[in-house]
Amino acid sequence: MAMRDIRTVGDPVLRTPCEEITDIDDRVRSLVDDLLDTVNEEGRAGLAANQIGVSLRAFSWNIDDEIGYVLNPRIVELSEEEYQDGDEGCLSVPGLWFPTRRAWYARVEGTNLEGKPVVVEGEELMARCLQHECDHLDGMLYLDRLEKSVRKKAMKAVREQL
Repeated sequence: MAMRDIRTVGDPVLRTPCEEITDIDDRVRSLVDDLLDTVNEEGRAGLAANQIGVSLRAFSWNIDDEIGYVLNPRIVELSEEEYQDGDEGCLSVPGLWFPTRRAWYARVEGTNLEGKPVVVEGEELMARCLQHECDHLDGMLYLDRLEKSVRKKAMKAVREQL
């Protein structure tokens, strides 16, 4: 188990869709340990495997004193009529927060380390986390979801940080 460094915007691993986990071996168990250790720091809500340089479909979360993980997550349900428009940030885009529209409710299905089905769902912050982390695993950053005028300001701020 180890606290891992976070990859930041500009690193190509963040833009590469992650591969399905087909075998749950020691490498995957170690990855989950690292995801849990790395997300377990104040101010961290979620962490996708590619944010620590591993291009596999797995993420961890730390929401409301609950820490967990899911392998091969897929969003299977989003609220269609209820949305949230709060500011969103990302460990891979440090120090920047921008208003990002997300579904109010999200439901993700995946598996655990025993290969058994897992359902993770929630509203508000948990829903935002589930959507945000699944985006990471698909090679997207929250910046990609910003409205055009906000995205322009966000990309300028990102360039200024580089």
